[in-house]
Amino acid sequence: MKSKIVFFDFDGVIADSFDVGFEVRKMINPLTTQDIYRRLFDGNINDSVSDVEFQKIHNPDIDFFTEYEPRLMKSPIFSGMKGVIKAATEKNLLIIVSSTTTDMIKKFLSMHGIDSCFEEIMGNDVHNSKIAKIEMALNKYKVNASDCLFVTDTLGDIKEAHHMMVSTVAVTWGYQSKATLERGVPSYIVDTPQELMGIFANPLLAN
Repeated sequence: MKSKIVFFDFDGVIADSFDVGFEVRKMINPLTTQDIYRRLFDGNINDSVSDVEFQKIHNPDIDFFTEYEPRLMKSPIFSGMKGVIKAATEKNLLIIVSSTTTDMIKKFLSMHGIDSCFEEIMGNDVHNSKIAKIEMALNKYKVNASDCLFVTDTLGDIKEAHHMMVSTVAVTWGYQSKATLERGVPSYIVDTPQELMGIFANPLLAN
């Protein structure tokens, strides 16, 4: 029986979606720059976009996910991530913890033939706190936090994982820079999916 959980963020780790996410966010708030958009992920994105200052110029008639879904479905998966995911699932339970909606993520994964690799997908519709979703998974699968990893590309996720005492792997090909990720003191920082594959090959994780 698989006794360890690898949590994966979705956007910026699996889906190469920064450009389309920024495009939609700029539709909603025209003053949004790429730098501002990246900084929204220093914490939980749901809290960031609710901030009073961010809401000052905001188009309430545009729903982010309605505009985002068709653009996401045209976005690629990061090269090498299919192999990483398939390798990780051999010894671990894989769970996506994301601020994108569950059905949208399932659709994207199915398009790329890796939906069956994931035991569960916990999107924004499950809960808008990743702390809460990690806690749900630990309780449901009766796994200790020390037996988990969270693979992410944002400082906010690192903070939420650390709140639950879950070790983190920060990837630098996503939404935030290596310098930003380092502020969260992740357990690992990797620059390529191949390096991520090496972490999953570690006997401490594979056994």
